[in-house]
Amino acid sequence: MSTERKEFKKPLAPQTFGEMFKKQVVKEFEQGLFTKAELRRRYNIRGNGCIPRWLKKYGKFTYYDKLTIGRPMKDPQSQRIKELEAQLARKEQELLVFKKFIEIAERELKVEIVKKSGSKQSKK
Repeated sequence: MSTERKEFKKPLAPQTFGEMFKKQVVKEFEQGLFTKAELRRRYNIRGNGCIPRWLKKYGKFTYYDKLTIGRPMKDPQSQRIKELEAQLARKEQELLVFKKFIEIAERELKVEIVKKSGSKQSKK
């Protein structure tokens, strides 16, 4: 048997980052300059969950967790209602995004995409 001593690494102190730094990292990610892994290496961020947490807190977009399926409710109907409410919330978010796209396209291209209600349809 070997009599070598194993050296144990000291646990690292938790990293603390300022709010401005976190917002800068989020901004760089949302602009598409770097991936999460690249940002972790670039700024020596040790935790895997730091950047996703910052994205949820400071980001302009909606970031979803991986689909977490917890323990089902005892009442299947209330479980189904909860699932449908979550789907509805996601669809409402998508609708807002699409409306914003149309608004930007109308403004940039100077073309009317959405017809005003009550306007007559052209006959072909």
